[in-house]
Amino acid sequence: MDKPTTHFGYRDVPVTEKQSLVGEVFTSVASRYDVMNDLMSLGLHRLWKRHFVATANVRKGDRVLDLAGGTGDISGLMAPLVGDTGLVVLSDINAQMLVRGRDRMLDEGHSARIACARINAEALPFPDNSFDVITIAFGLRNVTDQPRALAEMKRVLRPGGRALVLEFSEVRQPLLKPLYDVYSFAVLPALGRLVAKDEASYRYLAESIRKHPNQETLAGLMTAAGLERVSVSNLLGGIVAIHSGYAL
Repeated sequence: MDKPTTHFGYRDVPVTEKQSLVGEVFTSVASRYDVMNDLMSLGLHRLWKRHFVATANVRKGDRVLDLAGGTGDISGLMAPLVGDTGLVVLSDINAQMLVRGRDRMLDEGHSARIACARINAEALPFPDNSFDVITIAFGLRNVTDQPRALAEMKRVLRPGGRALVLEFSEVRQPLLKPLYDVYSFAVLPALGRLVAKDEASYRYLAESIRKHPNQETLAGLMTAAGLERVSVSNLLGGIVAIHSGYAL
């Protein structure tokens, strides 16, 4: 019997292998991850993330789960918002990324409000109704079983809680699309080769974006997972989108 497969960029790989392949990518790029994000987006990723956090409406005392939190961009912005009575759980499945995130949170003085945990988004180690807000920024496309991860997010949200996804999506501006394709498949791998010494990982990045569900498909997956009042907000012509849904 053939093994079930999934995509790893444009390659079809056994489902059981994708997690380790993605892990190899992020272990490889961890040391240059923040520098490359600034170069690749010309710093725009910082504006997208600040807008993303602002739309989450986090309040003092909230419990926030930051999935695929990596080097801590989202957690660092959330920590002052939850205050001394709240908590942000910075999580990632990749140990190298999580170590960098943990060290950064210590350096920025957020340790009292942040806990760090190595977590697989498809099997959250928390009881039902644990969090007020769950975020995943530029990480969902790397998850093998996205419907399962979304269902887990819904499960651990408290009634009235909100799940937010910040992710690359489908360009909706016809004039922008050919330029974006050239940038994705020529410039990004070149930057990866020159700066991170890893062209293959950044080619995977471009391919994984194209394989990720578009705005409507992801909204449908969130609804199927049990989230309600699902909404989509496009940024920069759809290059990036914010999806939001509630546990009601």
